[in-house]
Amino acid sequence: MPDQLLSTADQSMLDLAVQEAGKSLQEKGIPVGAALAHDGALLASGHNERIQSGDPIAHGEMSCLRNAGRRPSYRDTTLYTTLSPCPMCTGAILLFQIPRVVIGECETYAGDIGFLRSRGVEVLLAGDERCVSMMREFQRRHAEAWSEDIGGR
Repeated sequence: MPDQLLSTADQSMLDLAVQEAGKSLQEKGIPVGAALAHDGALLASGHNERIQSGDPIAHGEMSCLRNAGRRPSYRDTTLYTTLSPCPMCTGAILLFQIPRVVIGECETYAGDIGFLRSRGVEVLLAGDERCVSMMREFQRRHAEAWSEDIGGR
């Protein structure tokens, strides 16, 4: 269930993250996408590339941050992700002091939204059915790859 309705700018950025997740799925990868924005303007986007590149840390959020390149500060950005962040991606959010995260869904993987919130991150949960549908289908078809992506949980 969504926390609240997203603004038009937030929905637009989440739509970009969903497009990135779709790219990963088309590449036979894990359908997680992310986008990083400042004042409603896209800075970078990316998608999970673990399977495609053989890179164990190429989660959607990590690929997005890599594509953003160096920044003196992330304190004025919002990260949009199709799936609740794993512990590694949560750590990156906290390390770079990203103050706001919009999450597409947390039904297929809960992550630890409470931990982000307890550390002062504003978290909005969109409850986006596109995100749920893509991930459920992937988990059903590729359970072993999904288990590998989240550390065998």
